[in-house]
Amino acid sequence: MADASGAETDAGRVVFAEPGGRWRTVAFGPVLCLVVLVGDLFIGAGVHVFGLTLFAVVLAGLVAVQVAAARRHASVELTGRALRCGTEAVARADIAEVLPAADPEATDPLPWETARALGDLSGVPRRRTAIGLRLADGGLVRAWARDGDGLRTALGEGSAR
Repeated sequence: MADASGAETDAGRVVFAEPGGRWRTVAFGPVLCLVVLVGDLFIGAGVHVFGLTLFAVVLAGLVAVQVAAARRHASVELTGRALRCGTEAVARADIAEVLPAADPEATDPLPWETARALGDLSGVPRRRTAIGLRLADGGLVRAWARDGDGLRTALGEGSAR
């Protein structure tokens, strides 16, 4: 976002981002099918062009659906204005405090560890680290990211302004 002078403003600048899924993953299946096709040519066991082509298209289609869903529901973006986890965004002004990290050896969970996770998911996505946030209205939520320390640091820097 630009101000009247055309300069980039801090509010629209992306501070932290995770895409959730990468489109290059779609190519893995077709590339594997191409490797099998080349192997068929060298072995001389008969080339299965139709079957491998069909399988490559089916694999690419299925993986494309998964990547699109991951990019929508498991992506994270932090700007000067808002934190978005999946499909839910919280204004930075509404984040009162970034809560301390959980102790992995503690027997009792901290109150934020059982709070609602941001996004349309039922909980924190797999292989993501939860980060406790206290909102301005006093409520607790869990933000999440693969790089939990990076998001925690970026959130901490923003709250110090």
